[in-house]
Amino acid sequence: MTSRLPFPAFPDGSRTDLRCPAGRAAARQSERLRLSGEKRRHAGCNLAAFAGRILQRDATFVSLRLPTRQMREGRFPLLDRAAVMTIPPIVLLIGATTLIRILFAATTGLGVDESYMVAAGRVLSLGYFDHPPAAWWLSWGAAHLFGSEHPVVVRLPFILLFAVSQLLVWRIGCLVANPRAGFWAAVALNLSPVFGITTGSWVLPDGPLDAALLGAALCLVQALPARERARGDSGWGDRAQGDHAQGDHAPGDHAPGDHAWGWWLGAGLCAGLAVFSKYTAVLTIAGAGLYLLSSRTHRRWLAHPAPYAAALVALLVFSPVLVWNATHHWASFAFQGDRAMGLRFRPFAPVATLAGEALFVLPWIWLPMMLLFAGAFRRGAPWTHHLLAWLAAPPIVLFALVSAWSSQRVLFHWAAPGYLMLFPLLGETIARHLDRRWVRRMIVFTAALELAAVATIALQMQFDWLGGSLAAVMRKDPTDEGLDWRSVRQDLDARGLLLPGGLAAAMNWRDAGKLGYALGPQTTMLCLNRDSRQFGFADPAGRFYGRDAVVLLADPSGRSVDEARRWFDSVDVLPDAAVRLDGRVLRTVRVLRGHGLHAPQ
Repeated sequence: MTSRLPFPAFPDGSRTDLRCPAGRAAARQSERLRLSGEKRRHAGCNLAAFAGRILQRDATFVSLRLPTRQMREGRFPLLDRAAVMTIPPIVLLIGATTLIRILFAATTGLGVDESYMVAAGRVLSLGYFDHPPAAWWLSWGAAHLFGSEHPVVVRLPFILLFAVSQLLVWRIGCLVANPRAGFWAAVALNLSPVFGITTGSWVLPDGPLDAALLGAALCLVQALPARERARGDSGWGDRAQGDHAQGDHAPGDHAPGDHAWGWWLGAGLCAGLAVFSKYTAVLTIAGAGLYLLSSRTHRRWLAHPAPYAAALVALLVFSPVLVWNATHHWASFAFQGDRAMGLRFRPFAPVATLAGEALFVLPWIWLPMMLLFAGAFRRGAPWTHHLLAWLAAPPIVLFALVSAWSSQRVLFHWAAPGYLMLFPLLGETIARHLDRRWVRRMIVFTAALELAAVATIALQMQFDWLGGSLAAVMRKDPTDEGLDWRSVRQDLDARGLLLPGGLAAAMNWRDAGKLGYALGPQTTMLCLNRDSRQFGFADPAGRFYGRDAVVLLADPSGRSVDEARRWFDSVDVLPDAAVRLDGRVLRTVRVLRGHGLHAPQ
């Protein structure tokens, strides 16, 4: 029989006597150090392998070996030589597209609506005339945080919010179908111009609106019974095919339902933020209510206090807008409500509206989306498909119908939140047919087309490489609308017409936005028009009666000059200024000196 040696060897070759207490303590310490070293050597490899197994179960990944040479030479003892780090494609997608949007934002000026929101939003308020405060606060906060109103600065919150929107639509796709569907839903979201370009990078209410609506949709999917979601129940009493079909359970009767309150309150918070961004969010929220009413399985939530608590949270988030409207004669509500009014009937207007929406979304994205939208209502479809279809239905259907009688033009992007809810379904379809060559080619073609469009716009704004050729193929050259009119400020500064705290005025809110943004926050911009929008609340003309102002007419017609004379005791005509790009004059701006501002006569 072999006996244990009383003098074990240590790593350095020395030995100790285990028969004495000091020797045994030294041996235990040596063993602890040896085990600790082994754990350190393998911790990185084990952690990477474990994370890889978990992530590969939930998403598709691109493998990157990092960093191979150093690892082969053993410079990184925490990582095994064969360790492979995996990065989810959704992270790569979000990172790459966010970088592109930042470059695009840095190389293009603010559009008409963007300039208006930044210039008129310099005065912080609980509410605003056109829209609720979210977008106004974001641009105001970014400008004050960085001390600049550069386009990339004021656009940055909206770019980051679109990154959040991509993550949310991916997650919804994972829950509705699978991770591949979520990834391709995010890809399709980027490829649609109304989302990938305008919502994703411009200073508009749609940025926070879309992120909040997707957050509310995700919370709603999680709040509803998990067992019913796992079994693929249609929500209309029909059971879809699934491997985990189970019996009906009331809310809270299953383990995930223990957290339903948190998801419902999250849905209420996101719904409140959505309405705090744009009033049309109530249509999507109404779609959630219609789903609950129509769902035989989930209708029981109407007898549960959680949805009503969520509604209360949403109302509390929206309450500052109610306070502002109540103290301003409900001006914002009246303005938006008037857009749906009218006495004429145009039976073909809904068709034109849907066609315009298809153009904004892209026809080859819009058509399969609408087919999926209609198919989601069929009996036997998964309940998540029914839910997303109901969330999408009110904006898409209502705005098409309103266009038939409204006296005002229905803008095509108003229904965008409805199409937003259909991207998870589109992503599922793309993932299922990705083996077809024409599908892959269409994705590559659309991505190339959008990148080419973005690059063309950016190059035109920087170098005017197209010159005046756009005016030959379009009714007018749109370059000046995407350019910041800083050359006007340079002309006025050179003449000493702009003093700190001075007044400038324009004759409509569009020109006031472009000119006010170009002149900067040190000049107060007035809009001398009955339709002055937010300018009439931020800096009402009546507050400055009796003062002189520099009047800028971006449309220098005789009628504009006569209109300006109605607001002043006397008017001096000064040399014109110009909007220039690389030496080319894009627009002439008439400059007037108005003395003694008063109410129009």
